[in-house]
Amino acid sequence: MQSLFKRARQSRLIPYDPAELLELPQTTKGTRRSVTEEERSAILAVAEGHKAGLWILTLLYTGMRPGETVALMWSDVDFEHNEIHIHAARESGSNRIKGPKTEAGVRDIPIHAALRPKLLEAKGEPFTLVFQTAHGKQHNENSMRRLWTGFRRDLDIYMGAEVYRNKIIKSVVADDLTPYCLRHTFCTDLQRAGVSLNVAKELMGHSDIQTTANIYTHRDQGILHAGIALLDGSKQRDEQQSAEPVGIK
Repeated sequence: MQSLFKRARQSRLIPYDPAELLELPQTTKGTRRSVTEEERSAILAVAEGHKAGLWILTLLYTGMRPGETVALMWSDVDFEHNEIHIHAARESGSNRIKGPKTEAGVRDIPIHAALRPKLLEAKGEPFTLVFQTAHGKQHNENSMRRLWTGFRRDLDIYMGAEVYRNKIIKSVVADDLTPYCLRHTFCTDLQRAGVSLNVAKELMGHSDIQTTANIYTHRDQGILHAGIALLDGSKQRDEQQSAEPVGIK
């Protein structure tokens, strides 16, 4: 807007620039987070019997964006090569399916061992949607929100929410728990597993490695201790000791 008014003044379309002295207010940058271990345990338990369970596990074990899961067809789930091929997504703000915003969004994600049997059990016809509404239609923004809201409610109750007449009157689930937390968790799990930054970038579908690095640089005490263990050689010593037969020195 400032550029627009500046150009208008320079072109003598307006006598002065009303945006010249305006300053943008300070804002707090929003951040997404990984789930806690308590949340992970509850999510996995609730997902076992919930109608949204397969969708939740797919987000957690593949790091797919919610919009990418909407476009996923069974023909994209390659059981022979143990990969999920990502090449389309629902456009934000509409129901149109199109290619990812960047080339990096087109990628192949190996199927996690915990996810594969769930996918095999639910396997449908090649050119049908993996995730669809109860009427067999493509999910839209509202139906995806209801899917998450329903899962979140059951998760809340499982984690100890206070319920009165089937209504939650005291929630215990964190306000900032969203489907994107599962994607963020996938990236954090890659870091904890020692997956290199450039490989994580490819799996996440990030066009800029700095986006992946911003997640990889989040403070994690376990990773810090593992790093020092590698530095001082204690990890190798522990592995050698655990490999020695009992009673032999």
